[in-house]
Amino acid sequence: MDIVYQCSRLEGKVAIITGGASGIGEGAVKLFSKHGAKVVIADVQDDLAHSICKDLDPKSALFVHCDVTNESDVKNAIDTTVAKYGQLDIMFNNAGIMGVAKPSILDNDKAEFEKVISVNIVGAFLGTKHAARVMIPARRGSIITTASISSVIGGVATHAYTISKHAVVGLTRNAAVELGQYGIRVNCVSPATVATPMAKTLLKMDEDEIQSLYSNLKGAVLKPEDVAEAALYLGSDDSKYVSGLNLVVDGGFTIVNPALNMFGQSE
Repeated sequence: MDIVYQCSRLEGKVAIITGGASGIGEGAVKLFSKHGAKVVIADVQDDLAHSICKDLDPKSALFVHCDVTNESDVKNAIDTTVAKYGQLDIMFNNAGIMGVAKPSILDNDKAEFEKVISVNIVGAFLGTKHAARVMIPARRGSIITTASISSVIGGVATHAYTISKHAVVGLTRNAAVELGQYGIRVNCVSPATVATPMAKTLLKMDEDEIQSLYSNLKGAVLKPEDVAEAALYLGSDDSKYVSGLNLVVDGGFTIVNPALNMFGQSE
């Protein structure tokens, strides 16, 4: 029997990717487009987004300026998508910020804290809400949100960021329960730190230094494209019975305490 490989896993689907102009979002835009989806970049980075659209098929790539903390912007992005392409199959709430690196809670500024919460939680909530608005009548859809390893452990990021990513998992689970009755799946993906421009700026590390933070899985390096592949799975029909999942993409980092690793480290 011949084996048929599915090369266009999103053929006929329409996806919105917030924060799609750089980092993980950019990787997802290019990967989703490669697999046949019509993709809408929803971002505040206009120049970067327009540049990406120019490199893709203009018939299947669109940019809509969108501040995910502004409900009118989010509503407009979804309405524009449906008006242009007639449907919305995948909502990837990827936009997020890490905030200012202040490890001590005593140094944390309330305004800075609220900014992270607004982008990471409110943005995901609004994206989920307005995606559901158009997916419920269609009785289908996949909603994905970028969380983080900070959604399952503490101590690797700021207070605001860690809190926000824990909340994203709660939103995912609650929405999965509510929206499942309409055939809508809701999941999130939790990567380890990826060497995106935002992460390098916050951590004041270059790509090699960030990659050295995670040493459990030898011979593999986490790239934005790897997170995009996880989102591709969650957006495609390959995961048709997967909902409420927090898909952790970290090479086993969050399940290992290096200080108590009885297996040791090989050369």
